[in-house]
Amino acid sequence: MKKILFAALCLLFVTPCLRAQNIVIPEGYELVDSLVYSPMSAIDTSIHGQSIYAAMPEGVIVSQPDGVHNALSSQLSKNASRQFNGWRIRIFFDNSQTARGDSERTEMRFKGMYPGYATYRTFDNPYFKVTVGNFRTKADASAALRYIKNDFPSAFVVRERFRYPALDSDSYTVDTVKIIRKKVQ
Repeated sequence: MKKILFAALCLLFVTPCLRAQNIVIPEGYELVDSLVYSPMSAIDTSIHGQSIYAAMPEGVIVSQPDGVHNALSSQLSKNASRQFNGWRIRIFFDNSQTARGDSERTEMRFKGMYPGYATYRTFDNPYFKVTVGNFRTKADASAALRYIKNDFPSAFVVRERFRYPALDSDSYTVDTVKIIRKKVQ
């Protein structure tokens, strides 16, 4: 009896979800993925650089040995410039005579098309390179690569060491949505 009730409840909740997936696309239109850039919340900078204990509300008392406080402070200062292995997307890699100008144009084109990603243009003798993004996992980089490859077909994921950037007011989260648009003839 419990199994039948459970199955009935599942059908009750799953059926509307399945119906919502049946999208009718009018003639002359197509369903495409689109990126949505949402600004990230600003960080409360009033506590930046302060001890966590100084930021606690009134009435909160932390009782601990001085060694714990000293160890925490030491660890924070040691890790301030620590780098880790992360992932970026290389959109340009060339060593031709025009590579410097081409890398600048590629970087500017990318910034115009994808404003939510950080860009890095480097020269590693003899190559000019343009890499984008700061991804903690390869899966995140690969997901972004699927969209970037539409405009930069030779793009690929690379592993790099970098300090993860602090969040700031120019940071964006990127999400995908399906939109209906007129087919391009």
